[in-house]
Amino acid sequence: GPAGIFVNRSLALGKIRCFGFDMDYTLAAYKSPAYEALAFELLLERLVCIGYPHEILRYTYDPAFPTRGLVFDALYGNLLKVDAHGNVLLGAHGFTFLSEAEIWSFYPSKFIQRDDLQRFHVLNTLFNLPETYLYACLVDFFSGCSRYTNCDTGYQHGNLFMSFRSLFQDVTEAMNNIHQSGCLKEKTLENLEKYVEKDARIPVLLGKMKEVGKVFLATNSSYDYTDAIMTYLFGVSEAAAPARPWRSFFDLIVVDTQKPRFFAEGTVLRQVNTDSGKLRVGTYTGPHQHCAVYSGGSSDVVCELLGVRGKDILYIGDHIFGDILKSKKRQGWRTCLVVPELSWELDIWAREKERLERLKRLDTCLADLYQHMDGSSRGLQVISSTKTEIQMPHESVVEQERASLATTACPLPCSQTSLLIKSCLSSPT
Repeated sequence: GPAGIFVNRSLALGKIRCFGFDMDYTLAAYKSPAYEALAFELLLERLVCIGYPHEILRYTYDPAFPTRGLVFDALYGNLLKVDAHGNVLLGAHGFTFLSEAEIWSFYPSKFIQRDDLQRFHVLNTLFNLPETYLYACLVDFFSGCSRYTNCDTGYQHGNLFMSFRSLFQDVTEAMNNIHQSGCLKEKTLENLEKYVEKDARIPVLLGKMKEVGKVFLATNSSYDYTDAIMTYLFGVSEAAAPARPWRSFFDLIVVDTQKPRFFAEGTVLRQVNTDSGKLRVGTYTGPHQHCAVYSGGSSDVVCELLGVRGKDILYIGDHIFGDILKSKKRQGWRTCLVVPELSWELDIWAREKERLERLKRLDTCLADLYQHMDGSSRGLQVISSTKTEIQMPHESVVEQERASLATTACPLPCSQTSLLIKSCLSSPT
């Protein structure tokens, strides 16, 4: 579908002299839910390898449950939806959603200290979706397993205690293992068509960008994996003309960047031997060679090699912390955040727009009527009660159903209520 571009500050594209790209989930879009299901399966296998019960293998990935940006509470094992200020909006223990009373009990004032990083872990990347679902599965399994006794902060099994914190550590280590061991990458490369979106517009876009400025790639992935993914993305069908080598679309390619460290002190800059994929020993100190591939380095090195300043660069990435905040705040780069979920949210927003407008009109009419009947103080009370938290569109649908039920339960005679609703619906928007 068509992509939406949202700006929070005006940007004169004519002043941009250099375009930078991340690769994973930016140029390379992984197919959902196939890719997450693969990672989830590998995570389960890894946990069984380190001693978790075989029964957990019965779980299969459900894309409808996890959403990006949830917080895992390593003390009580809950998954939380939290706003930017730390207010708890929703909570789940396994697949059981917490009641209002339970949320107040776990989190006084329905509030958490988001900066308590030892306890609260934000799962804010698309790579985190499988482990988000895994936390729910593990809590569901151990809570219902007769061999384990449920405790506030974990599970007792004989003389062994497994805390939610240790469960979190095991999942984190399993996630690191499937990435670092290469098994996730290996399985992805075995079936690129199943796991990676191929978009013919990518070479066209980069070709046009290269005509008006410099273009670079900065990815945390290794050269071998980057080369395989990019060769697939920039390849053409056999019937067409021979594909232009993917490296020719970039003035500079940097792999193994270790973002967000890349935007701070960085690491040693080495040249990559593109024939063998191995790194050349020693720090590279020579002039920049077009299409050369480097490993490590820093954002300062990118500016130096390309002869540009931070303000000349527009960097496009998917990780709000590792790509966007660090490059913007530490180096003054202009940034563009890729949010794939937005297209789905906007579709729902467009579909439900009429219902949202109708709800607004009903709220306004109801508030006006209460004010007329009981004076201004009661009117203000109703207005405040109809005000809801800012929500994503798909959550609004649920909230609207709740609101429509609430309007039928208001303390008005039935005839007055129906007249009110009729007048609201017949009045212009």
